[in-house]
Amino acid sequence: MKAVFLDYQSLDKQDLDFSGLEAQFDELILYPATTATEVVQRIQGADVIISNKVHINAEHMQLNPQLKLILISATGTNNVELVHAQQQGIVVCNCQAYGTAAVAQHTLMLMLNLATSFRQYDRAVQEGDWQKADQFCLLDFPIIELAGKTLGIVGYGELGQAVAHLAKAFGMKIMIGALPNRPMVAERVAFSEMLAQVDFLSLHCPLTDETRDLLNHESLAQMKASAFVINCARGGVVNESALAEALKSGTIAGAATDVLTVEPPKQGNVLLDPSIPNLIITPHSAWGSVDARQRIVQQLVENVEAFKAGMVIRQVN
Repeated sequence: MKAVFLDYQSLDKQDLDFSGLEAQFDELILYPATTATEVVQRIQGADVIISNKVHINAEHMQLNPQLKLILISATGTNNVELVHAQQQGIVVCNCQAYGTAAVAQHTLMLMLNLATSFRQYDRAVQEGDWQKADQFCLLDFPIIELAGKTLGIVGYGELGQAVAHLAKAFGMKIMIGALPNRPMVAERVAFSEMLAQVDFLSLHCPLTDETRDLLNHESLAQMKASAFVINCARGGVVNESALAEALKSGTIAGAATDVLTVEPPKQGNVLLDPSIPNLIITPHSAWGSVDARQRIVQQLVENVEAFKAGMVIRQVN
């Protein structure tokens, strides 16, 4: 079989082992990245396409009747026209749960940074404030303990549960929020009811029509002034203008996000304003541990092996 990987650099291949994947094919062509205008030429004659973010549409499939399998090197499937793939008899498989440990620890890292004013203290040392202090320590910025605090989690799937497990080790109380307009499930608390009670709110829900702008001016206003927001879900779940205003006005105490509505933010973003206080932004890197990325490669291998054996796994169409 001939395969093409259209954007392998999305996995930062330099520290990964691709040998197992290469062994699955008679020929595997690796492209660091592929533009929309390059797709037609690069997939010509391929039996298998591997893509992380490159879009594969109906025309691409129609031009390649020999195409048997599309592998998505991520969980999201919005870059492939799944209905047409099914109509053409093309199997589409994704990768799943590869970054659970990485995202969960990143979420706790952001929480701990906010709770301990880590960035402010680090900056104070770098700027010489500790060296000039009159006593042995600096206590210029607030430090709170996670123990005894309430963590609200919205999106209690594998990721949300992993975050809860880690948070419990710090002695936190867990509150599981129900999404608005969803039937109430046992042990869930209505979203609006939860907001007023949590000290930390961690988001792990997918971006859908019902979760877009889930945190907005109205919902942020319902939170404690001492509360913190963590978003390791998708940028659109939080209204970015509302969050910027909430932080500037002191409506909430702080926030951290690993995601923005447009990535990378080449045209700027309201949250990149350096005057916004107590905001941490990481560049959608929560998932990106070496272990998690190698797990993606291994799942690609497993998906191919299962397809060859006629026992398809992780099929999404």
